[in-house]
This record gives sequence, structure tokens and C-alpha cells, in this order.
Amino acid sequence: MSTIKACIFDLDGVIVDTAVYHYKAWKRLANELGFDFTEEDNEKLKGVSRTRSLELILQWGGVTKTDAEKEELATRKNSWYVEMISHMTPEEILPGAKEFLQACIDAGIKTALGSASKNSMTILQKTGIAHFFNVVIDGNKVSKPKPDPEVFLKGAEELNIPAANCVVFEDAIAGVEAAIAGGMKVVGIGAPDVLDEANLVVKGLNEMNLEKLRSL
Repeated sequence: MSTIKACIFDLDGVIVDTAVYHYKAWKRLANELGFDFTEEDNEKLKGVSRTRSLELILQWGGVTKTDAEKEELATRKNSWYVEMISHMTPEEILPGAKEFLQACIDAGIKTALGSASKNSMTILQKTGIAHFFNVVIDGNKVSKPKPDPEVFLKGAEELNIPAANCVVFEDAIAGVEAAIAGGMKVVGIGAPDVLDEANLVVKGLNEMNLEKLRSL
């Protein structure tokens, strides 16, 4: 008998892909500051908080700002990002995500969102998938970024399921490390050579099913 009673999903790169919107917003900010920002740079920010992302971008561009200026820049970037995601549609849900979420629900497995994003509810509402989650834990409810396990532990707590009975779905190294630190099983979404600490790695939720889940 499987001991898995809950699945906790990261949002970006697992359920939807908002990387393009982060990229466009960060690129616009970098260009305004007088330097460029590439898609390769954007990849390095996967799973990184907004504040830390800004610090890295300023460092790459050789730009120094005060704390107050950094706060203003992060707010500006976020306003552009929020404007873009406000036009998201259900077509932007990644392949297999809705189907796997529904399979979990039908099997009596609880579901939670565990994301660092403070805009999670906007994305869930715009893509029409908020009802798939029993619990939503996002950047508004936690203070410690991944690889700290706070976001996943809080999800397990609100679901009232022990960490050992939870499986996390993550596309970032920091997220995989957070799940392991929280004492949970983890399925990596992406490349096996990058997410090699995960219990299982698949390209997307379209490759997941209950049989694979129960075999963890």
C-alpha cells in the first residue's frame, strides 16, 4: 500500500511556464539600466527569489544601487510582470498538468501549491486551475526562500499530512534541495543530469501517472 497521501507542486515550470514573462520584465529593466539580459541569464534565476535575482542582474551589469533603489527597481519589474500575467489563459497550462492533478484528486491524494511567487493566485485564477488545489502556499505566506523547506513544510502542515507522506514536484535545483531538506520525496521536472538528487525525473507532468507516483 502506497504511503503517499499528498502532492505539493511548484508552479512555474511545473504547472505553467511564466519564465518568458520574467525574462521580458528583467530584460526591460536591464536595458533601461544600460545593459543586456539574455535567456541564458534568465535560466540562472530559476527558483531564485525576486530580491536575489535583482542583486545578481545588477552584479552582471556592473551596476551599484542603494537598498531603496533596489526596492524600487524590484517593484517596477514586478509591476511589468503582473501586467503580462494578467493576460494569461488556460492554454498556457503545461501539457499533462491538469490531467495529473485530476488523477491525484480522483485517487484521494491531497494537492497543494508550494511556490515562492507572490503572484500565484493571479496565475491560478487566470488559467482557471485554482480549484485543483486544497491548499495554496506562496510567497505571501512564507519568508524563507528555497532551498529552505518552509514552503513545502507549511503546505504539508495545512494539508495535515506528515512530510514523509508528501511528494514534491519541482523544476529547480533549489526546490529539489528544499523538498529533501523537508523530508519529502521529490519528482524533478526537467533534465536528469541537473536534478540528479530527485527520486524520479520526468520531462513534464504529461509523463507522470499514479503508478509512477506510488512506486516512489
